[in-house]
Amino acid sequence: MSTEDEHEEAPAVPQTRAQMRAAREAAEAAAAEREAAEQEAAERKVAAFEAAAQEDVEATATPTATPAPTIPEPSGPIFLPAAPAEPAESAEPDPDLQPPAPFGRDADVPASQPKTSRKFVITLASVLGVLVLGGIGLGVVSLLQGPRISNVQVDAAQAIESSGSRVILTANQTLADIDPEQVTVEPAVPFTVDASGRGVGVRFTVPLDDSTTYTVSVADVVGTGGGPSTTLTTSFETPASNIFLLRREVDGIDKIFLTDLGGEQAVPVFEHDKINDFRATSNQLVVSVEDDDGSRLFVMDRDGANERELTLPGEGYVGAIQVSDRGGFVGYSYSDRELSDTEGRASVLVTQSLSGEDEPEITEVAGEEASVFAWQFVPDSAAVLFIDFDGALALIDRSTDSDVQSLGLASTIQGISRGTYTAIVERLDGTVVELNLADGTEEPLAASDPDYGTATSITPFPGGTLRHVVARDEAGLPIGQAVVRVDDDGTATPLVEVGSTDSVLQACASPSGQYAAVAVAPDLANNPYDGMLLPLPENVETHLIDMETGEELVALTGFDASWCQTGPRF
Repeated sequence: MSTEDEHEEAPAVPQTRAQMRAAREAAEAAAAEREAAEQEAAERKVAAFEAAAQEDVEATATPTATPAPTIPEPSGPIFLPAAPAEPAESAEPDPDLQPPAPFGRDADVPASQPKTSRKFVITLASVLGVLVLGGIGLGVVSLLQGPRISNVQVDAAQAIESSGSRVILTANQTLADIDPEQVTVEPAVPFTVDASGRGVGVRFTVPLDDSTTYTVSVADVVGTGGGPSTTLTTSFETPASNIFLLRREVDGIDKIFLTDLGGEQAVPVFEHDKINDFRATSNQLVVSVEDDDGSRLFVMDRDGANERELTLPGEGYVGAIQVSDRGGFVGYSYSDRELSDTEGRASVLVTQSLSGEDEPEITEVAGEEASVFAWQFVPDSAAVLFIDFDGALALIDRSTDSDVQSLGLASTIQGISRGTYTAIVERLDGTVVELNLADGTEEPLAASDPDYGTATSITPFPGGTLRHVVARDEAGLPIGQAVVRVDDDGTATPLVEVGSTDSVLQACASPSGQYAAVAVAPDLANNPYDGMLLPLPENVETHLIDMETGEELVALTGFDASWCQTGPRF
């Protein structure tokens, strides 16, 4: 070994305080620059997560390289260590002699792949993986649990007013075929089922009772992809009913009231000097009034707002108004004011849209305007059943251009059942039959048990009929009257009975048949008729009856209950 090797020169170090201070300041500046670079990288990572697509692009792009920190110029000369000797091939590299990694980057990360971009990609992949796994997990849970209800649609207020309302159950997955036998409704009411995709629709063919909770269940439901079966169940409550009544004042203003069934919340919705008749739909009122020139016909909202007048066929008189809620029509009997044996129209049947956008249409038979003795709209349709002055019974559908359908001869139309397309008519020989309007078949109306005799009026309701019967003495004079509920099986239950001094003017059922409204004129001998086109006793009371219990709820002053399809007969 040479003397030069034995006396290898030691590394040079700063020899002065100025040199030592400069070196210390350089090291501190380098540390500060390193911390700032790391902070900047962290901020870029957070910003990349908070933004969406644009920040993803910026994060995955190659970022600008971080500039190397600037080391202050030393104030004096600095002696650097001597270069190490060339290591032997078998010698291990000394880690203390390896060059330091650039600031802000790991030593093992290439400069072309910044640390921030790599971490963001890893984090994004992790998030997407969690979402995919979560979706798969939810799908597995759904398959294990079976179908469930995600949404329910029902208009409970409409359901108590008219037939045809629906409850629609929407599931969280597409369902296998549903058989109507899988569906039940409690309390029991007739219904039809229409199912497709994720939806199951249950259509009630009759109106529902008020203030009642209905439960709809669909059993053994499975998804199209298989899995366990479940029962879909939902419940809804119908609101309390109300009713419109007309109250005439001989020396005052006539008014139409909307009231609850207790009579404690009566509110006037329309008034006029002379109100002849009115009818109500689920969202409108139609009112006929009298003035010096004849009749006028108004349509308005149920609260009396947005009143508008409909055009009549001419100057004349309107009677027997009715409405088709489903068809959107109003119908009435019309007669010209100027009428003689040779001129003018008498009792022609007119129909027109409740919107008032069309002209009144007069019903014709064989190309001639027909004078009509009696008529009724078929519930839940735009069809009209009528009897002309020759006794011919016919049916015409206002929603189509079909011809008049002849149904034989009849003396009167008692009523038409909701949801069954069946009319109760009296033939010319006095027999009362149930007539199927779809195919023209008929069968005699069964007598009640006990048999109360021939009814003067019959009003159908879902599940039975209301029959007005009159008891007479041997001379044929009335000695009493009654309104009897007759169920479909013939069982008869009297609801209202009056003596010989009073008179029953009309009996109607609520849309579902839950209640009855019976108009009674008390003390008829001392109760004079008014002078209106539809003349009635000045004092009329409407008795509301619970048909399930037979109990009277209340007696209200007024008549022409909105549950009735037609006005009272005199």
